[in-house]
Amino acid sequence: MSTRIAFLKGHGTENDFVIVPDPENAIDLTPAAVAALCDRRAGIGGDGLLHVVRSAAHPEAREMAGEAEWFMDYRNGDGSVAEMCGNGVRVFARYLQRAGHVTEGDLAVATRGGVKTVHLAKDGDVTVGMGRARLPEGEVTVSVGERSWPARNVNMGNPHAVAFVDDLAHAGTLYEAPPFTPVSAYPDGVNVEFVVDRGPRHVAMRVHERGSGETRSCGTGACAVAVATARRDGTDPAVTGTPVTYTVDVPGGRLVITEHPDGSVDMTGPAVIVAEGEIDAEWLAATAG
Repeated sequence: MSTRIAFLKGHGTENDFVIVPDPENAIDLTPAAVAALCDRRAGIGGDGLLHVVRSAAHPEAREMAGEAEWFMDYRNGDGSVAEMCGNGVRVFARYLQRAGHVTEGDLAVATRGGVKTVHLAKDGDVTVGMGRARLPEGEVTVSVGERSWPARNVNMGNPHAVAFVDDLAHAGTLYEAPPFTPVSAYPDGVNVEFVVDRGPRHVAMRVHERGSGETRSCGTGACAVAVATARRDGTDPAVTGTPVTYTVDVPGGRLVITEHPDGSVDMTGPAVIVAEGEIDAEWLAATAG
């Protein structure tokens, strides 16, 4: 391992990430090391980590190298691996732009949830083609304390349970993952979104992200919320033949989600790089576990 390991810090609607550029996949980022880097007191701090690797250099992404040069090897704040992170893709693309690997316009990013199309706009916003939502069958219930709600099961490459509530405060502290039933619906855990209405095609949400706790924003969660709300409102584009757009307020800002008649979902929002520096390689090695 090099004695000098570069990192950057970025966020998308305050969903924040440690960014580790590693084009040749030479840095061994163990779950313990990732958790240490994301620790807000003893490390750099972040909801997750974006490991920036060329697709051809990573065994999980080599088959996508013909479509996307870069692979977002995303990790949750606890060190666990995740399939996708919508805010993370925007920040990942912003890093590639900052580093001179890409310019304004369109690019493709490989993720464990497949290849995602990204557009870097001149106004600074980033739009990500998030793919199509899947809506698994079966009823799901989520609970906080003595309250329970039916939830919509939405998969955006990672699993979500979307519950419509009267007050976002009913979600409680979200320190712990809200219980859900049946347990078989989400064998690997789930991201849980609590949603209230703010106006026509305008909602607000809080989220408990699997492996990270409550975060200031969740891109795939905002997409899941828009899809679930469209079904609730009777505006499913596959039925109406017309795209539908929802504004989704998150604690860290605002995202705009559009679902098209073919089922594809676009997410638009900001992405900011706030700092860069170097990780102490000896400290990182000591945390590797």
